[in-house]
Amino acid sequence: QVQLVESGGGLVQPGGSLRLSCKAKGTIFSITPMGWYRQHPGKQRELVAVIFTNGHTNYHDSVKGRFTISGDNANNTVYLQMNSLEPEDTAVYYCNSPELSNPWGQGTRVTVSS
Repeated sequence: QVQLVESGGGLVQPGGSLRLSCKAKGTIFSITPMGWYRQHPGKQRELVAVIFTNGHTNYHDSVKGRFTISGDNANNTVYLQMNSLEPEDTAVYYCNSPELSNPWGQGTRVTVSS
């Protein structure tokens, strides 16, 4: 099990940008795909972006062209660059492996509002 710590959330106006970080306390990014998830109030957590160990990425249709996931294996950190933010992006964001049963971090809250 690897502890994951998300950061970088906050309040931003529509059209703004944020960069989320996910720091792993241990080696995980080089051995498994990593994803960014989000959870809207009262809804299930959903996968919005994933980066595979070969560097390939996939995105949920709702964030394609706006969000970019990237990884820094040397520093055990995964990032989510979020541009052109919309109110619908308001959620708590988490990172984790979609393939391993690893504990969830505390998440980082993103609020998009004017």
